[in-house]
Amino acid sequence: MIVSKTPFRISFFGGGTDYPKWYLKYGGRVISTSIDKYCYISCRELPPFFSHNHRIVYSKIENAKTINQIQHPVVKAILKKFNVKKGLEIHHDGDLPAKSGIGSSSSFTVGMLNALYAMANMKVTKFQLANQAIFLEQKTLKENVGSQDQIAAAYGGFNYIQFNKNSTFEILENNFQKKNIENIEESIVLCYTSLSRISGHVAKKKLSNFKVKKIKFEKLNYLTLEADKLLSSKNFILKDFAKLVTESWMIKKSLANEVSNNYIDEIFEFSLKNGALGGKLLGAGAGGFLMFIISKNKKKRIYK
Repeated sequence: MIVSKTPFRISFFGGGTDYPKWYLKYGGRVISTSIDKYCYISCRELPPFFSHNHRIVYSKIENAKTINQIQHPVVKAILKKFNVKKGLEIHHDGDLPAKSGIGSSSSFTVGMLNALYAMANMKVTKFQLANQAIFLEQKTLKENVGSQDQIAAAYGGFNYIQFNKNSTFEILENNFQKKNIENIEESIVLCYTSLSRISGHVAKKKLSNFKVKKIKFEKLNYLTLEADKLLSSKNFILKDFAKLVTESWMIKKSLANEVSNNYIDEIFEFSLKNGALGGKLLGAGAGGFLMFIISKNKKKRIYK
């Protein structure tokens, strides 16, 4: 049995500029980190004694005789890509709920690719995993998704990612101070809104009518550059970082009415009044996790 473990992620800056519709024309940059919560995929050959050839277990259970009968789009596409002949049993487990803004869909895609390569006894690089996951989601399945989540899941770690106009990406060398990253790590609190959403629907609204929204996307890119300077500074101030995160969230909110709602705004304002320095909703919007930057001495109050 093969078990693949891929991390979920938090995106701090530049979300939206990682969509091909934007970066193929203007380029984009994202600062994000993987977190210690994961997507697990176990995969084994299914003994030939069942009425089905493939068994896929996730939020529901599928028993299929052929790959074409599989309903899960990512599983079907990847089994076709690998031209799988033998029956497989595939189980998915996640530490956090799906459709919650932490890149779970791409963690699943990267994890499935990783597992199938391992079953075929083939070594694959992080770069190949990320690129193939991006291609599968955007080109094969034609999903309205960006390109940062696949990279975060494949590479892991705290990364500064650049998206080029020629459709390539690179992990930029940076001067981020270790103590600054540790300071941020100690200050992050995630709050689950209990709302789930289809990220592609919200993303489509945000990315519509670029001519009107171009200045806002340029501002998102600018904030990423400012965050780079702050993270590289030996005079890092957590409050300044939180302020940039909040400013990024306010721009993101203004891109489409569907990004936020009264319930999310109420949680956000309540947290700011009770000690949070700043924050944002993770992912495309409309639900999932809110992330707050909170001084260590204020965390207990927020939890209460």
